[in-house]
Amino acid sequence: MNKNVEKILELMKEKKYADVREQIVNLNSVHIGEIMEQLDVPEAIILFRTLPKDLAIDVFNYTSSDFQEKLISSITDKELEHIMHEIYFDDMIDLLEEMPAKVVKKILKYSNVEERKLINEFLNYPDNSAGSLMTIEYVDLKKDMTVAKAIEHIKATGVNKETIYTCYVIGEERKLEGIISLRNLILSDYSLPIKDIMKKDIVYVHTHDDQEEVAHVFKKYDLIAVPVVDLEGRLTGIITVDDIVDVIEQENTEDFQKMAAMAPSEEEYLNTGVWKLAKNRLMWLIILMVSATFTGGIIKRFEDVLQSVVILTAFIPMLMDTGGNAGSQSATLVIRSIALGEIKAKDTLRVVWKEFRVSLIVGVILSFINFLRLYFIERVSLNISITVCLTLVFTVILAKIVGAVLPILAKKLKLDPAIMASPLITTIVDAASLIVYFSVAKLMLGI
Repeated sequence: MNKNVEKILELMKEKKYADVREQIVNLNSVHIGEIMEQLDVPEAIILFRTLPKDLAIDVFNYTSSDFQEKLISSITDKELEHIMHEIYFDDMIDLLEEMPAKVVKKILKYSNVEERKLINEFLNYPDNSAGSLMTIEYVDLKKDMTVAKAIEHIKATGVNKETIYTCYVIGEERKLEGIISLRNLILSDYSLPIKDIMKKDIVYVHTHDDQEEVAHVFKKYDLIAVPVVDLEGRLTGIITVDDIVDVIEQENTEDFQKMAAMAPSEEEYLNTGVWKLAKNRLMWLIILMVSATFTGGIIKRFEDVLQSVVILTAFIPMLMDTGGNAGSQSATLVIRSIALGEIKAKDTLRVVWKEFRVSLIVGVILSFINFLRLYFIERVSLNISITVCLTLVFTVILAKIVGAVLPILAKKLKLDPAIMASPLITTIVDAASLIVYFSVAKLMLGI
């Protein structure tokens, strides 16, 4: 791939466009899109114009939204009209959602009244819903059709459909009544009616279902496409697996950003302005900074304990760090399990019991190692060593249970579990571990 790219880029510099066309038509559309984005806009447009029309549409779909905007602003109206007529409907909706108003206006010039009505309907679906993801380019069949008629219908209409591997059987008022695969159609007796061989146990989603729920449906049933129905059960579109791959990437990115205490953003890092990046991070940092004052308040409250036994201060960072790390481990596992649908709210007690046992094992082993270090290597007194190690056990248990329970609680309250990740849990556990530490110290040392 690298050699081909270098060769094409070199030919572009030498303006040998006939040779470029000969070389580039054999490449994958994704690779051609990557080459185009490495060129200046005028050169990219020249390269785009050397492509066969069908290939040009595929390449356009595989370029970034920023590059698409530049391309739309630079190509002729005739070229744009061809793209808009050939592009799949769901890709057009995605394009319109990401483009600025002036570009949207230019695009909409080439859609008729019926298309505009459909576009407006799709754009009115909530963001990140099944309705906003679906396409209307699918094959629908009538249940009274014979297999032979159905195959003729697919041949006549399937050229411009996003997928023909699964066909959707509709009844009166476009109610979804069944599905049938192209494989079953081809292998069935041509005289049979569709209603006798269609599958009636249908997996479907509703237009207002969240995209994350749709992704779970794809994963659970190993689908390549899923029908989307409205509240009355009418077939309104389908979602294909290529769109769900994008959703999974988007949802994972959003979770990572929330777990790092940042406001989620769909823009690429290098294309996001410095001020916007700062704004996305600042609010959570302020919240965490303010919440950390509780830790300072706890230390101040137990100032008499620290003044009596100053050495206790030396172990505060170790206890807080260990507690924060232990809580983050549990939170990360539970958040991921919730995202995969493995843990539900009803499993809370099972999760708590499991994390309690894990934390007990981990806490005892850590405390034993720490006791050996404190008492035999650093020559800390027995009472202080026991105080620190007992606190460590309690801190690990507390941290792991808190880290496991908070994401489940967030899910139950219809919040994103990812917000209950490392930074927030660390802040909570820090405060709790200090209270435990000073309480154990007062009890063990008789302060």
